[in-house]
Amino acid sequence: MTARLSSLLAISAAAFLAVSSLPPKALADEKSFTLTIQDHRFKPQTLSVPAGEQFSLMVVNADPTAEEFESNDFHVEKVIGGGKQMTFHIGPLAAGSYGFFGERHMDTALGNLFAE
Repeated sequence: MTARLSSLLAISAAAFLAVSSLPPKALADEKSFTLTIQDHRFKPQTLSVPAGEQFSLMVVNADPTAEEFESNDFHVEKVIGGGKQMTFHIGPLAAGSYGFFGERHMDTALGNLFAE
């Protein structure tokens, strides 16, 4: 075995041990919620989420056109293509109300998260 191959194997083994000894991700224990964009509206329009905990929010765009899911309150801004979905990891949020909107249809695509 060449010195280079031995060195690569040693590095690979060390990397494997480092990764395999990491604690399980907290994301596995996250609560999950789903919003659907349909007819340029969010369903549900209001959603209760846990205060003080990180959670995942899946946004499903059931419309054929793209929408930009955005919130100035919890700092998200992403375009979700028509017929696509995207998951966001949010929080932890303090108790309160957090608005979100679809930037391309701001007259109808409006909603709130309530952290309780």
